[in-house]
Amino acid sequence: MTHLRCKGLGLILGLAASVWAAEPDFGPNVLVFKPSLSAAAIQEQINKVYAIQQNNQFGPARNALLFAPGEYKVDVPIGYYTQVLGLGASPDNVHITGNVHSDATLPNNNATCTFWKSAEGFSVTPANGSMQWAVSQAAPFRRMHIRGDIVLHQKGGWASGGWMSDDLIDGNVGSGPQQQWIARNTEWGGWTGSNWNMVFVGDVNAPEGEWPKPAYSKVAKAPVVREKPFLQVDAVGKYSVQVPSVRMNSSGITWHGGQTPGNSIPIDKFYIARADKDTTATMNAELAKGKNLLLTPGIYNLTDTIKVTKANTVVLGLGFATLEADNGVTAMTTADADGIVIAGLFFDAGPVSSPVMLEVGPSGSKARHAANPITLSDDFFRVGGAAVGKAAVNLRINSNDTILDHTWIWRADHGQNQSVGWTVNTSANGLVVNGNDVTVYGLFVEHTQQYQVLWNGNGGRVYFYQSEVPYDPPDQPSYTSAPGTNGWASYKVADNVTSHEAWGLGIYSVFRRPNVVLTRAIEAPNNPNVKFHDMITVCLANNGAIENVINDTGGATTPNHIAQAPRVTKFP
Repeated sequence: MTHLRCKGLGLILGLAASVWAAEPDFGPNVLVFKPSLSAAAIQEQINKVYAIQQNNQFGPARNALLFAPGEYKVDVPIGYYTQVLGLGASPDNVHITGNVHSDATLPNNNATCTFWKSAEGFSVTPANGSMQWAVSQAAPFRRMHIRGDIVLHQKGGWASGGWMSDDLIDGNVGSGPQQQWIARNTEWGGWTGSNWNMVFVGDVNAPEGEWPKPAYSKVAKAPVVREKPFLQVDAVGKYSVQVPSVRMNSSGITWHGGQTPGNSIPIDKFYIARADKDTTATMNAELAKGKNLLLTPGIYNLTDTIKVTKANTVVLGLGFATLEADNGVTAMTTADADGIVIAGLFFDAGPVSSPVMLEVGPSGSKARHAANPITLSDDFFRVGGAAVGKAAVNLRINSNDTILDHTWIWRADHGQNQSVGWTVNTSANGLVVNGNDVTVYGLFVEHTQQYQVLWNGNGGRVYFYQSEVPYDPPDQPSYTSAPGTNGWASYKVADNVTSHEAWGLGIYSVFRRPNVVLTRAIEAPNNPNVKFHDMITVCLANNGAIENVINDTGGATTPNHIAQAPRVTKFP
């Protein structure tokens, strides 16, 4: 593990200590900026981080850039594995005048591989009136106030995003060529653009028009949601983590009154973990004592399972803190207990196959948590890419009433170190849901080798689904789920399920070998209480096809005929 130690960091922390004597030890990969520092000094440190992270798609560096309340005039480019976080109770407590931007990393302004970065909890006055946020998957944009416009692409280049929630954009959101997007509980002056699958849940001033042209799926209120916890600091330098309250049937942002309503947990109730010092044993010991867990940026090599056993425990990662599951272990499990929050973590499979990387509640969980649900926010999963990885299941949810708020589960389709191949980075399922009444916003699952999503519980709700089926089946016999059924449906609702509902589903194929097809993108019981709204399939390559959208409905994709992509508005 290589830790970033920027020149001048000691000066920054020394200046901070003269004002805030009780600065927590966040380790070498967290930079805390305060308005007392010169813009030049802050800019120097930002630039050094970006120089490492700009093209660091599979590198080991992890960073968090934290801005204390105040005014700043800087340029903030955000690279891979970088979280930029405002420390105010309200996003308006931290104000950056200048460019905060995510840039495309491929030629021709292509942002389809622009992953693993975030902007959270501050306000921006863009230097030219418009902020550029060209991103694809796993790029949280939360609790932001943009005092101008924002575009979700770079100069009209392709992108495959994305996510925003609890944001206020004073001007217009220009989605441009974004393939798909979900906006939850967000407000804006206007929204322009659509492509394949744009989903709006609990938004104020959602754009006019209805699926399929334009491709807008609109749900007026988010039925149940808890915003992601966030680190904050007050005027005398006391840190805490704000855990937002659960909201029912909500629309718009949480922070119109300033502070997001919820419970503030002092930082001394957290164990602050560091990848260069901590092991599974040290973290489990603190969790067992009743501490919450704050994981600072880094790669944590786990040879045992982190066990979250107590109700209302908060596990919060900064800077894409990465849990690598070594020796075939399960990286993390939770009890079937009220109010557990797991947020901001990056789960990376190791070379020995794990049965599951994150398991929420043990098998057979029965408790109900509707009043105080378990919540997962901005938790991301990767199998292969940086190194050989294997996991049978990435995320399994056994607990009832769980909320999953934004995830990207990715079996890598490209990478380094010979880490990608049909028999190299193996993974059967992305998400398996066994609990009842599980609610998911922003579900991105890609390339696993059997069902990307397997839903066994009743009462499930999904708002937005994006999936590419695996690129690399070597032949049809290797990709056959049953006699007469080619491949595995991307989204499978089990035959015994009696109630389920999903809105806005886009499923795409990019088969690299000829003569490989998928019989259907979605499989579900023929039951009037199993409902789907607004579905599309697209074939993005010269090979293969998806023969139906859902069950035997929708018709087939054909290679390179994107404009004729099959669309189904309602099923059954």
